[in-house]
Amino acid sequence: MAKASDTLAKILGLVLLVGGAGLAFWGYQMSQSVVAQFSRAMTGALPDAVMYRYIGGAVAAAVGLFLLVKK
Repeated sequence: MAKASDTLAKILGLVLLVGGAGLAFWGYQMSQSVVAQFSRAMTGALPDAVMYRYIGGAVAAAVGLFLLVKK
């Protein structure tokens, strides 16, 4: 029974790791847009939507990595 829960945790960890990397990449793509560049020029900061994707991607990737490496 413990093997099934370990396998499920590894699969979930892999999904979170890939999803987190995808969110971070999406945030990077958004940060290169004209609107984001204009916002950065005017305010000196990235738009909130970009930061939400960066933070969400980092958290998801960290949790996914934790689930993959835990014993």
